[in-house]
Amino acid sequence: MKLMQLSDEILREHYAHLVDKPFFPGLCASMQASPVVAMAISGVEAVQVVRTMAGVTNGRQAAPGTIRGDYSVSNQQNIVHASDSVENAAIEVARFFKPEEIFDYQSGAFAYIYGDGECSIS
Repeated sequence: MKLMQLSDEILREHYAHLVDKPFFPGLCASMQASPVVAMAISGVEAVQVVRTMAGVTNGRQAAPGTIRGDYSVSNQQNIVHASDSVENAAIEVARFFKPEEIFDYQSGAFAYIYGDGECSIS
């Protein structure tokens, strides 16, 4: 996890599929208004777990208790990004983190997060 300021270059790469949309300049402006917290998370079904915690893209339709459901009311300014696949997560981690910023760490609480035999991560 790290705090970072997003550059125009990173945003244009990350949201290449949105560059020609009329809302893209406003999206960039909001994402550059303050630093962001970038996270690389691993675990059993991590992509789906994080996407569920984030909630659906449109904050007005996101369930209460999700990040977007509690903190967003927009479809465009949706406050959090969550990778949509393991493959895209790997691309996005490489976009936001230098190799030396990524390291393995196992919390002392690991044995209390997963049940016996539920996780093969060691």
